[in-house]
Amino acid sequence: MLLVNERPLYICCNSKLLQHLGHRVRFANVCLESIGAEIPEETWSSSDIESRLTPLYDRLKLPEGRLELMSGIAQRRVWQPGTVPSGPSIRSANHAIEASSVDRDQIGCLIHASVCRDFLEPATASRVHHGVGLPSRCWVYDVSNACLGLINGAVQIAMMIESGAIDAGIVVGTENSRPLLEQTIATLNADVSLSRKSVKPAFASLTIGSGSCAWLLCHRRLSQHGTTIDAAIAQSRTEFHDLCRSNHDTAGAEMAPLMDTDSERLMAEGIATGAEGFEQLLDVIGWDRGQVDRSICHQVGGRHRIAMLEAMGLPIGKDTITFPRLGNTGSVALPLTLAAAAVSGDLLPGNHTTMLGIGSGINSVMLAATWGQTAVAGNLAAQLGLIGVS
Repeated sequence: MLLVNERPLYICCNSKLLQHLGHRVRFANVCLESIGAEIPEETWSSSDIESRLTPLYDRLKLPEGRLELMSGIAQRRVWQPGTVPSGPSIRSANHAIEASSVDRDQIGCLIHASVCRDFLEPATASRVHHGVGLPSRCWVYDVSNACLGLINGAVQIAMMIESGAIDAGIVVGTENSRPLLEQTIATLNADVSLSRKSVKPAFASLTIGSGSCAWLLCHRRLSQHGTTIDAAIAQSRTEFHDLCRSNHDTAGAEMAPLMDTDSERLMAEGIATGAEGFEQLLDVIGWDRGQVDRSICHQVGGRHRIAMLEAMGLPIGKDTITFPRLGNTGSVALPLTLAAAAVSGDLLPGNHTTMLGIGSGINSVMLAATWGQTAVAGNLAAQLGLIGVS
């Protein structure tokens, strides 16, 4: 049974019923069983990037240290040249499966949900499904929604589980920032017409990092760890869809994207969208702000974090971040930060946890969960020197 806008809704194989799903959903039978998290070993500091931008910095007389000062991001990770998303995604999915009590043949859905993908067609999920060795009867497809892809995929899998269509599913994604960083640096150095004002739309691209994450969700009867996904909401303000966009649709290791971002307006309107969404989440789950034990937000930077938590009325001391060391890792930013909170001890059994996703478009998808003992596997803890292993 699904509770949609506080009303019970029984879903069967009837498309008319599915069309009536609202933007607020409660779940009774969905657990986040395990997380697979992998990040690259290669690190680019903000000072490294500024060194690569010496021609631009000299031409515009920009002060060194500007990038880290403005963003709060000291470093980000990059995959090796030629890396395609399916490789790390296969490893992350395998980590999640091996850390769980769920057999591969019980997994009924595989969604690949990052911005980055191997190619435009077929779905990158097809290659990951094959590499992980999942059953042929799986639902296998890609989902794309900027920085919200993995959260959207998790909600879709949760609905399938709650409806009885599947027992378990994996949403996974890998973001590869190297092509964007290299292309942005080359373009900024070559364009002698740029001014201090006109260079600003490229700034956000220099904060992007790489990483990979997989969530394995299952029905509570299969779970041994008991982190329940309790509710989800969606909020959109698509009149601001043009505040952050890529120049064209490309995929694969040879892609050379460029992004154009109105960072100030995107931050303001994104936070406003998120604040509206958070009120919806509190309402549907029945918590007040004081009952939120841990918040996990999309990872943009220092100013964004402070302004967002202030707008939502949440204390900074209960919020976990990874952006100072990983940068903005797109669709895997929030999932990787959840994994970091688990292995570092920020999350404890019984904690009321909010996952507050905001992405360009502008869209917001948020989840409420009651933390259990979800296992985290992969190299994240070792690479970041986090304490303990969940």
